[in-house]
Amino acid sequence: MTAVLGLFDSGVGGLTVLRRVLERHPDVTCVYLGDTARVPYGNRTPDEIRVIAAEVVAWLRSTGVTTVVMACNTTNALARDVAEGRAGVPVIGLIGAAASLVDESRVGVLATPATVQSSAYRVSIEALRPGTLVIEQACPAFVPLIETGDLLSDDLRQIAMRYLEPLLEASVESIVLGCTHYPLLEPLFRQLLPASVRLIDPALAVARQLDAVLGPPSSLPGQGVSLDHCRLCVTADPTGFAARATPWLGQRPEVELIHLHP
Repeated sequence: MTAVLGLFDSGVGGLTVLRRVLERHPDVTCVYLGDTARVPYGNRTPDEIRVIAAEVVAWLRSTGVTTVVMACNTTNALARDVAEGRAGVPVIGLIGAAASLVDESRVGVLATPATVQSSAYRVSIEALRPGTLVIEQACPAFVPLIETGDLLSDDLRQIAMRYLEPLLEASVESIVLGCTHYPLLEPLFRQLLPASVRLIDPALAVARQLDAVLGPPSSLPGQGVSLDHCRLCVTADPTGFAARATPWLGQRPEVELIHLHP
């Protein structure tokens, strides 16, 4: 049976995961759903997030996916069990994958308010590395600003400086980008952080985990990606989504508007 990956997020953020997967496995067939009608997830209540996860995963299952990738940290933190219950196929998440990449003893986590409130990253990191100091920072403004597509605004820079300050004061040695939108800000973070602070992108760990499903990698990172075998869907504003996705994917994707049903 041909593997079909189903990936979902509230918007463009999950494309950071899709890109890492396609860099490593360029021929895989994918269905990507950006629930743009309800972005951002990270400012919603746990109950709302669990309902959303059930609807999104049920839709992905209807398309015939053979593996679900939770390309969204918020739903991973609060609704992993919901996704597993609805999927009927293996479910791969980000948080455990990211925790496996941590080597340092002082770690910062940038994440949505809902993810931070769940303490999912702290629990996962401490389980693998007892005694690690984990500083979690909620970043409610990041996703709405990233979804506008302007990653060079002064507002974004000022807000990033404010969010990073507590982590720098704690002398963290690495920072987990605990929302799939945040790797889009990596150039900005590199400007604002000491060179000694390592940035950890959970998407890289997820792409490696998929080797168990898809086989050994067949290309090298950085070679660009092909969307020939990918179906990209959103719940609102397909034209805007395509425009925002273009810089990250290196091409303007065709984007389909779909409607979710509970």
